[in-house]
Amino acid sequence: MEIGVDSFAAILPDPATGKLPSPTDRMAELIEEVEVADRVGLDVFGIGEHHRAEFLDSAPAIILAAAAARTSRIRLTSAVTVLSAADPVRVFQEFATLDLIAKGRAELVVGRGSFGEAFPLFGLDTRAYDELFAEKLELFLKLGETTNITWTGRFRPPLTGQGVYPRPHQPKLPVWLGVGGTPQSFARAGMLGLPLMVAIIGGSFERFRPLVDLYREAGMSAGHPPEQLKVGVHAMGFVGETDKAAKDAFYPGWAHLTATVGRERGWAPPNRPQFEVMASPDGAFLIGAPETVAAKMRRADEALGGLSRITFQMSTASLETAAMKRSIELLGTEVAPIICAGETERSNPERARKAN
Repeated sequence: MEIGVDSFAAILPDPATGKLPSPTDRMAELIEEVEVADRVGLDVFGIGEHHRAEFLDSAPAIILAAAAARTSRIRLTSAVTVLSAADPVRVFQEFATLDLIAKGRAELVVGRGSFGEAFPLFGLDTRAYDELFAEKLELFLKLGETTNITWTGRFRPPLTGQGVYPRPHQPKLPVWLGVGGTPQSFARAGMLGLPLMVAIIGGSFERFRPLVDLYREAGMSAGHPPEQLKVGVHAMGFVGETDKAAKDAFYPGWAHLTATVGRERGWAPPNRPQFEVMASPDGAFLIGAPETVAAKMRRADEALGGLSRITFQMSTASLETAAMKRSIELLGTEVAPIICAGETERSNPERARKAN
């Protein structure tokens, strides 16, 4: 199982003063977080895409390129690219360029996004929400297959054999499909044979099993081999020295952002008891001491029939700068070895017994 971190480059007010940190300082801290993740051996770091005042990630490829210049091994991905609101040709060029800078470490998670601000910002009709994504995903995948492309669609001028440059360092840019909770999205990923990244930000891991099964069934029916149908999970997560320390560092930023979005969507205000339920053994938040987090990761892996990747959305704890970096360190140096040891034991119990 690959383990990583996702960030939305959140910029949060100080709970005591209400003052926002400098965007310049927050961006510098974010690049340092990627450096720490690279140093401690994590597999992947993702940057989201939003077009809101609470986040600094409207241009994720630029942030990832800055991180590429300061790291050497960690894979760098979007989390997610809002492909519905973008020009697929331009997105391909940006991430191919990133891949050259990173020497083959670039990836994308593409999706429709959970906020709607990008659509009016770029002059798009939200009533064509799904049609836009389906067409642009089709074009984007074709761009990865050929340099000179001929293509016609509804939402973009046709391509008549033009070359799309540069080409990436990798033979093909890895593309995951980011999904929320609609069966159609899971089935589409399976039919296309794309790896699946499931955003689980509430409830339990178990409730997503029927949808993950639908993905695998659709993929198998379309003729894709089982090993191609990889499943990843993007979840709220944070690692501390103790369960209490982890929850105390994560809760204020989570509560602030959840309340902000909740006011727009008519949700009830969040509270600490609600948060504690989500951080409990039965909840979907991967928050706690290393042993606690590793146990919940194993449970998620079992609940969803085997996971290829788990990424931790921990940017709501960004006010706790030192705790953020320590969380990433603990994830790489203490949580990852526990998960790795468990995988070794399952795949080769005799070898694991001798090692102990």
